[in-house]
Amino acid sequence: MSDDDFEIYPENVPGKYFVKNLCIDCQLCADIAPKNFACNEDEEYHYVIKQPENAEEEAQVIEALEYCPTESIDIFNDEIE
Repeated sequence: MSDDDFEIYPENVPGKYFVKNLCIDCQLCADIAPKNFACNEDEEYHYVIKQPENAEEEAQVIEALEYCPTESIDIFNDEIE
C-alpha cells in the first residue's frame, strides 16, 4: 500500500494529527495518550478525539505516532516540532 492508498477516519477531529484506515485496534495509542485517542468499538479502530493542547499531550501523541505498529497515526505535512 503506498502512502496515497489510505483514508483518514472521519471521526478524527480537525488538526495536525490523524489516524489512517490502517489501524488494527491494538490500543497502544490510547494507552500512551488516553486524552487524545478513542476507539470506535463497532468498527474496531482508534482515532484522534482531541488534538494536543499542551507540551505533555504533544509528547504523548508523538510517542504514540512513533510506536504505532502499523504507522496508522500521521501528521499533516510530516512536521514534528
